[in-house]
Amino acid sequence: MKSASLFLALCLASQPLLASELPDLGDVSQGAFSPHDEARVGTKIMREIYAEPAYYDDPELTDYLNNLGYRLVAASPENRLSFQFFVLRDRTLNAFALPGGFIGVHTGLIEATQNESELAGVLGHEIAHVTQHHLARMIENQNQGIIPSLGALAVALLAARSNPQVATAAIATVQATSIQKQLNFSRDNEREADRIGIQIMSNAGFDPRAMATFFERLQKNSRLYENNAPAYLQTHPLTSERIADMQNRLVSLPVKQVADSLEFQLLRAKLLASEGSPEAAVKRFSEAIRATRYNNLAAERYGLVVALLRARQFERADQELNRLNQSGARSPIIAMLGARIKQEAGDIEAALTRYQAGRERFPGYRPLLYADANALLQAGKAEAALALVTDHLALYPDDYRLYELQSRAYAMLGKDFLRHHAQAEAYVRQGNLDAAIEQLKLGLKSHDGDFYQMSIAEARLKELMTLNKPDKP
Repeated sequence: MKSASLFLALCLASQPLLASELPDLGDVSQGAFSPHDEARVGTKIMREIYAEPAYYDDPELTDYLNNLGYRLVAASPENRLSFQFFVLRDRTLNAFALPGGFIGVHTGLIEATQNESELAGVLGHEIAHVTQHHLARMIENQNQGIIPSLGALAVALLAARSNPQVATAAIATVQATSIQKQLNFSRDNEREADRIGIQIMSNAGFDPRAMATFFERLQKNSRLYENNAPAYLQTHPLTSERIADMQNRLVSLPVKQVADSLEFQLLRAKLLASEGSPEAAVKRFSEAIRATRYNNLAAERYGLVVALLRARQFERADQELNRLNQSGARSPIIAMLGARIKQEAGDIEAALTRYQAGRERFPGYRPLLYADANALLQAGKAEAALALVTDHLALYPDDYRLYELQSRAYAMLGKDFLRHHAQAEAYVRQGNLDAAIEQLKLGLKSHDGDFYQMSIAEARLKELMTLNKPDKP
């Protein structure tokens, strides 16, 4: 497990660097390292990320980030590529692209953005790294001696998170000429990602000036960090020339006044309310509301309810929720919070009533579906949970969370074969074929499936074992 964690740490430290350090070579680099290869490598890295505690499996935030991301992807020059956006619970300011269109965002970066266009600017920049195939270009340059230098830099960046002195020593082992070469490439790619990102933001209806504003604020604040600059600046080198280049591009674009979505405001408040002690969070939001220090009252009150729920002040949380609902704010995120109050207070029937009402008002919101199914399982209503999840798997056959819930329902009903089969399908959708194969083998050993089910499982096992064969050297 330690080796897997180290591998992940190196990936997280080095992949953002890889994504930003190549010259503009066009699509020639796709000749050897194909989109299929990129997807395969990215899936393997994501397998490690899914297993890490830092992976923030929050359905609401993940749903929002993917909706925002795909709004930007739809406005990009390469809108046919597949993307997946995910969150890491980490207070550092960072975001990074992995091969295959996987884009990670730290919670700290979301908290640091002052409006939705700033967050869209960061995502647009990372999307551009993917659409311009910067990662493929890096791999195509392996024979130029780049990879060894990047490996040393990755170790240095990893060490810098805990010991800047160790990082300095690690950097000293890399040849100066090689470092300079990497930095030159980085400037080329960063400028290209800025240019494409600005175009994506403008096409998607966001304020492209927010990208320059956010990066300029990072640059101004970086002087306060001395040698411990934010992770985003370490992996995305920022210069005055680069910011000036962005500003020059923005001159010809019309000024846009873009209001934040309520979802952005609510989920940013949720993250802020989850920091520090529950009592401190309650005090912070209470005082902000009392002193009218907020941009959005609904989001501030939502943050207060989240903090009160953390502090297990259920009665006051419900009172503040009523005030929030009376304000006219309408969102499935608010509906979910209301049901959670009852669920965590131990009133599972009231929670189920609220989940059902929320799903009726917002039928396409999957986080409500997951939460409702989970509450049904908590209430011992496995048959109802199974029916709910199975119905929606027909609509969302690639949703690993639905398969996990289905597996739990089958386990409660004592159906071992079906439990293992459903869990196997969940693992497949997370790229973990080894675990999926093991689950299918366990299911076949249970002998409680019928002939038809066992035949399907055997065929699926053969298929996965073929897909899981080691890559040829």
